[in-house]
Amino acid sequence: MNAFEWSERPELHQPVLVVMLLGWIDAGSAAATAMGVLDSSIAASTVGTFDSDIFIDYRARRPIMELRDGVNTNLVWPQIRLKHGQDPSGRDVLLLTGHEPDAMWHRFGDLVGDIAVELGASFMLGFGAYPFATPHTRPSRISVTCGSPEVAATMPFNKNSVDVPAGVEAVLERALTDRGVPASGLWVQVPHYVANAPYPAASIALLDALRQVTGISADTALLQEEAQTHRMRLDELVAASQEHLLMVQQLETVFDQEAPTQQLPISGPLPTGDELAAELERYLREQGK
Repeated sequence: MNAFEWSERPELHQPVLVVMLLGWIDAGSAAATAMGVLDSSIAASTVGTFDSDIFIDYRARRPIMELRDGVNTNLVWPQIRLKHGQDPSGRDVLLLTGHEPDAMWHRFGDLVGDIAVELGASFMLGFGAYPFATPHTRPSRISVTCGSPEVAATMPFNKNSVDVPAGVEAVLERALTDRGVPASGLWVQVPHYVANAPYPAASIALLDALRQVTGISADTALLQEEAQTHRMRLDELVAASQEHLLMVQQLETVFDQEAPTQQLPISGPLPTGDELAAELERYLREQGK
């Protein structure tokens, strides 16, 4: 059974492979949003499609039935696609998008690794986002996972030592590194109290990091506007509550001391991330936005 079907075999010059597959951690939808902006900016078209019958569990990711006046007109199946486009400077970019595989990760990693080598990939970068005790009033920080110490040494971002469950992006890091292609994952921190709502500032941070590492650029003008509006709404919400103001101030102190894991003394009970997120949603509804 052919696990990958080519739509075209483009001739590429040292493309950068960017990976964002739905199903693993993506706080504030930051990674998916960044991938969508990049996809649009490079006018990406499909190079090939992975066989969903092999890699997708349809009971976990059911197809969407388009029902029109009682008629089942179409089924939209979950897919994993490889796409290609060029950034404004003419750099070749490959995008691996869609759903994270539910099975056969070893096979999937080997397949993506072989395809990347065949197309001459020069680097792989994954997008991800995770909730963290960080304030929205400070820049979004990036942590990295790298396939080798050599790649890690070139990355000007946070580097941690911890055992955590892995997504398929980590499998791809290993598969490409084993084939001689440098690979890394970019993981942006999203304030825990807004992790369940879109957070455009984190998407901008991912795209800025992509440009810093690879030179690949995307149009973030609309995201910049959305981030500014979002920041104003959060500032208004926080300013209206002494509890929220205290929490953000303490997070700012930790951030400014450059000790993300440090715990400061708490002078009283603080709202949880869920409580603040719920109040943010109420506030936005009251504003009619």
